Formats: sequence, C-alpha cells, structure tokens
Amino acid sequence: MKHFRPDDFQNCILGLLLGRAAILKDRIIDSHMEPYGITAAQFKVLIIMEQFDVDTPAELCRHLSVDSGSMTRMLDRLEQKNLLIRQRSEADRRQVRLVLTQEGQGLVALLPKIGAEAMNQLAGAITPQELQHLEHILKKILLAAGDPITLQRLGEK
Repeated sequence: MKHFRPDDFQNCILGLLLGRAAILKDRIIDSHMEPYGITAAQFKVLIIMEQFDVDTPAELCRHLSVDSGSMTRMLDRLEQKNLLIRQRSEADRRQVRLVLTQEGQGLVALLPKIGAEAMNQLAGAITPQELQHLEHILKKILLAAGDPITLQRLGEK
C-alpha cells in the first residue's frame, strides 16, 4: 500500500518521528545507565547477549545492525570495563565466543529492571492498549520489510 507521493513528501514526518523516538530512547537509557558507567549502546549489547543468548560478535552485529569494526570497539570497551571476555571457540578456533564476567553477570541481572524503568519513562504518556497497538504496528512494518532479526526473533510470536 502506497501512503506517500513525491508531490507531498515534504509533509511526511514518519522517518523523523521514528528517528527522534530512537534518539530519545537512547538518551533515557543513557541516563538510567550512567550510575553504572554504561552507555545505551553498551546496554544493548549486554541485554541482547542475555535475552537472546547471543555469544558471538557476528550475531551482535546482525542484531544491532552495526559493522564489525564498530562492534570490535564496543567489545573492547566492555572488556576494559571487565564485563565480558572473548574466548576462542573450542569447536572452531577461528570463532570468538563472548562470555560475561562475574561483574558482567551481576550487571546483566540488573538490566531488566533498569530497562523496564527506562521504557516506562519513554512510553509513560500512552495507555497499555496504545502501547500494544504501537508494538503491533512496528512489528508489522519490520516483518513486511523483511527485517531478519524481527523475522527470526519475533515472527513466530
């Protein structure tokens, strides 16, 4: 279904709204993670590792849509903070596995609570029904666009 035309595209704010919402979400997460010395980007790496059982840099790149160079720098920072370590895979020495340290496991245990607080702050102005509808619409858009992570992780729900 085509909703936009070139002659009135200047009135299209969908991309702007989606982008601004993503920026705001990251700012809110940053503020909630500041006491822990973690950024929103680092929060995303740790929560994805935990919630989706992701343990390789390549899988993290796919989930976060970032290039391997950016992911390497991110993992370097998390390793410097003693939150994770890189280990060579026993099955395939060419592969690196990511393992949370004891300190990383302690922080990851707090992330659902911190994440819930942040998302409640972000979505606090809408009703539960509106939130459910918004999630449904965004999922529908992502599935229709063939987003591989949405297809893999959320398509069956």
